[in-house]
Amino acid sequence: MLFGRTPVLPTPDQALGGRPEPSYSVPERHTVLGTPLLGPYPEGYETADFGLGCFWGAERKFWQAEGVWTTLVGYQGGHTPHPTYEEVCSGLTGHTEAVRVVFDPAKVSYDTLLKLFWESHNPTQGFRQGNDVGTQYRSAIYTHSPAQAEAAEASRTRYQQVLTASGHGTISTEILPAENRRFYPAEGYHQQYLDKNPAGYCGIGGTGVSCPVGVGAGG
Repeated sequence: MLFGRTPVLPTPDQALGGRPEPSYSVPERHTVLGTPLLGPYPEGYETADFGLGCFWGAERKFWQAEGVWTTLVGYQGGHTPHPTYEEVCSGLTGHTEAVRVVFDPAKVSYDTLLKLFWESHNPTQGFRQGNDVGTQYRSAIYTHSPAQAEAAEASRTRYQQVLTASGHGTISTEILPAENRRFYPAEGYHQQYLDKNPAGYCGIGGTGVSCPVGVGAGG
C-alpha cells in the first residue's frame, strides 16, 4: 500500500520507529544570513512553518524575503521521531519537507509570507510537486498561534477563489497547529543547500496566479 503508484500516508502503527535522539548534528549558523539556525531567536520575533515541495528551493524563497531573520529546513507533520532524510523519502515516516521561517513581524507580515508560500508552488497537487512525487512533498502550513491559523485559513479561501477563476483545481494544503507536530531539523548538507550548491536542483514552481494579501483582499 505504501509503495504503490499513489502515495499513501502511513498510520502511526505503520510508521518507522525512529530514535530518541538525532543521529546527526545541525550547523550553528545560516550560511547566507549568518544567524543561528536553532536559536536563540530575538525577543518578539515569530516562527512560521511551511511545506511546499522540495525544501532546497523552498528555503531559498524565504531567506531572500525582507524581514526574515533565519530559515532552516526539516521534517514535520509525521510520526517517526528524529527521522533521517532517507527515512522521510521512503514515505514511512509521514513527514513533509518543511521550511521553518523566523521573522520580524515589524518588517514582514505573516500575510506576506503566506503570499510567498502560495505563489511559490502549486498547492493543488496533493502528494507531489511537479515531477517530485511522494507524501514528503505535500503542501502544508503548521501554525504557531490562533492568529496564524486564522490568517492561513483566510488566505487559503482567497487563493482558492483566484485559482478557481483561473481554471486550477482544489487546494490540498493541510493547515494544522504546529503543536504536537514537532519540527525535526534536517541534516546539515540540506541546510541552505542552494547557497552551497548554486547549480543544484530546484523543483519549486508556482501556478503563475497572484495571491491577494490581507484579510479584506479580493472581496
